[in-house]
Amino acid sequence: MLASLINVGHLVTVAGYPLLIVLVMAEAGGVPIPGETALITAAILASQGKLDIVLVIAFAALGAIVGDNIGYLIGREGGRWLLERPGPFRRQRKEVLAVGEPFFERHGPKAVFFGRFLLGLRTWASWLAGATRMHWRLFAFWNAAGGICWATAVGLIAYELGSSAGGAIKDFGLYGVVAVVLAVLSAVVLRRRHVHAVARTHAGEDAPEAPSGSQEHEPPAPDDA
Repeated sequence: MLASLINVGHLVTVAGYPLLIVLVMAEAGGVPIPGETALITAAILASQGKLDIVLVIAFAALGAIVGDNIGYLIGREGGRWLLERPGPFRRQRKEVLAVGEPFFERHGPKAVFFGRFLLGLRTWASWLAGATRMHWRLFAFWNAAGGICWATAVGLIAYELGSSAGGAIKDFGLYGVVAVVLAVLSAVVLRRRHVHAVARTHAGEDAPEAPSGSQEHEPPAPDDA
């Protein structure tokens, strides 16, 4: 991983933003190349003043979104045929479709969004979404949300770590760092839900209760003189 980071770092230093877009887009489209490593490297270079972190995040998000849409179209047009056609590993390929299709029907948005953060699923999620006929508008929305969040989170982590990012990745792995970030975000969300739940409970306790069996009576009409 570290060696790949160094090699990609040299290429990104030479080619800059265009190579970043190409690598991220190719990985998102289904080519198993280090697109995320290119983002990390570009963010580290930005921390050294060689690139602009805003442009790094923007171009990485753009590459992820475009590449995933290309992968979706490939999967929609020919993904099912590739998975079902005769040949080597046909049984395994059909199992992928058998498991992936109902999974995407139930959890498609979550798979598209969180798949951007997971190795393997990041490369093939768009293909599976297309092959299982996930609605394109739904895919496009969650794909864009995942691409933007991924580029922002990973880019800012590497940018803040700066030159020490390579050592952190070597010791803990990038996905461990991202998992920590997601865990922190989840804890914040759960904490806010808990606070809102407590507030609603207290509001219910403070509300006055109507006495049981009470009935409103009209005052007696005055006697006619």
